[in-house]
Amino acid sequence: MEWNLRTAEQLLVALRAGEVTSVELTEQAITRIEREDEVINAICVPDFDRARAAARSADAARAGGEDRPLLGVPVTVKESYDIAGLPTTWGMPQYRAHVPAEDAVQVSRLRAAGAVLLGKTNVPLGLQDLQSFNEIYGTTNNPWNHARTPGGSSGGSAAALAAGFGALSIGSDIGGSLRTPAHFCGVYAHKPTLGLVAPRGMVAPPGPALPVELDLAVVGPMARTARDLTLLLDVMAGPDPLTLGVAYDLSLPPARHQRLSDFRVLVLDEHPLIPTGAAVRAGVNRVADALVDGGAHVVRHSPLLPDLAEAGTLYLQLLVSGSVARFPIEAYEQLQARAAGLSADDRSLDAARLRGMVFSHRDWMEANSRRELHRHGWRQLFAEFDAVVCPITPTPAFPHDPNPDLLERRIDIDGVEYPFFDQLVWAGLATMPGLPATAVPAGLSPDGLPVGVQLIGPTFEDRTPLRLAELLEPRIGGFQAPQ
Repeated sequence: MEWNLRTAEQLLVALRAGEVTSVELTEQAITRIEREDEVINAICVPDFDRARAAARSADAARAGGEDRPLLGVPVTVKESYDIAGLPTTWGMPQYRAHVPAEDAVQVSRLRAAGAVLLGKTNVPLGLQDLQSFNEIYGTTNNPWNHARTPGGSSGGSAAALAAGFGALSIGSDIGGSLRTPAHFCGVYAHKPTLGLVAPRGMVAPPGPALPVELDLAVVGPMARTARDLTLLLDVMAGPDPLTLGVAYDLSLPPARHQRLSDFRVLVLDEHPLIPTGAAVRAGVNRVADALVDGGAHVVRHSPLLPDLAEAGTLYLQLLVSGSVARFPIEAYEQLQARAAGLSADDRSLDAARLRGMVFSHRDWMEANSRRELHRHGWRQLFAEFDAVVCPITPTPAFPHDPNPDLLERRIDIDGVEYPFFDQLVWAGLATMPGLPATAVPAGLSPDGLPVGVQLIGPTFEDRTPLRLAELLEPRIGGFQAPQ
């Protein structure tokens, strides 16, 4: 039997019933990768010998009466996570030989849950792109169309899931890096509430794996169904045992509702800073129609929604201020000179980004204060609504763009070009205030590319958008294997 495109939940049922062994699942996955990954290039660091050993151990444990959440299920891991004995490079050639001696927290949790790690998935240079290519491992192609990107920076993980290379994967997200690849490849992903999932060991080399509290960035699960997302989030969630875990245990509240007809949903398909392409707008409307058909209360406008233009600008400034903080002083001084030359009347996103790149600490504190006002606005909105449905990016997967200067790149939206980075404003809608957001497939574009949307939920109520995604799945089609 072909198991490679089954869900993790289905694999666990079969394993518990004795219909298949972990060794059989693992060998099938390896065979599929060896046969098909040459053209997709999702698995950049295979770890097949240790995967086979882990599968044998999983089968022995099950034979001995053990049953753990992921016991015997083959999975993949984004290259940026430390796995003891494997290189962690973030695609940076100078760290080609960097091999951590210790697993990241989330890798340890996967192992403790019984998962079988097939290997690592490809990323862009420094995780700084909406594509996934680098000098060390080359380019990852979208399984739906090899001329298109699978997204980034968790593009290798999304491509692996769409291609049937493991039932689950883990990635990270600061600029939509979980949600955009899921949208481009037709799979599911969940950006957890900021701080919900411990990120230690997901660190750029050669830095030590310290339990830092990240701003904006999260780590999270990817899967082919909403229920599998919840299964994996339950394995991943919880504080770092070195810090907050000393004192705190996690207790996520249940989803607000169990029936689709009880949900109150705000649907958005327009952003003041960038147009929404027709294919993505159609995907949003398919989800809106499914909600209405299921009896949900759907609204298209609300005065409670925080200002989207300010939110987008604020997000991009917080994002770039963190990215540039480690630039060499010469490069930083050049940016300062460019920013000083801006007209005071220039309110473009390009100008906002440049100003954000040279934020002083005082500037950052002011931006953070404005962020708190937005967070309060979202709390007020989620007193009236349970979720917000909106795009992840304005378009489906775009063609590979090898231009190394991301500021020179353009994104084509229905025949009109816009600055490449402007498309991040939809991802930032959830990222800037730290909200949970679940990416769900919403059908195909007219040219046969996957289209996804995100379901944004209230802070630390991650189970609410996940439950909504589960209820929507049979109504909007869910995962489809690439055609």
